[in-house]
Amino acid sequence: MKTAVDSSVLWCLLKQQAGFEVWQQILWQAGQDGALLVCPVVFAEIAPAFGSTSNTLRRLQKIGVLYDPIEPGAAYLAGTIHTAYRQAGGPRTHLLPDFLIAAHAKVQADRLAAIDRGYLRRYFPDLPVLSPER
Repeated sequence: MKTAVDSSVLWCLLKQQAGFEVWQQILWQAGQDGALLVCPVVFAEIAPAFGSTSNTLRRLQKIGVLYDPIEPGAAYLAGTIHTAYRQAGGPRTHLLPDFLIAAHAKVQADRLAAIDRGYLRRYFPDLPVLSPER
């Protein structure tokens, strides 16, 4: 079972924010079930903290996370859902990158480890979300 990991989770771990120990356990268990993945959007969001591409890849590898490019089908899904969101009057609170991360998880993984701020369950209702609250 593949688990896509959102940058919100990685930041929580990297900065050792409140609850990071719970996320460590969740990702450890998910890693026992299968691959942990980050898409290019997540990679881009966390990479500046490590100073280089190779350092970022090394750090991700150290915690068992693999880089996984976004396939065209996932990008298309993100675009169509984001368009529907905007046409329904959705504010610019959730930008296309949020939808790309979720669509990558939906198409290329089995679930997403993320701090859900509500939009995931609304716009990706059948995407399983790993979080401490669940």
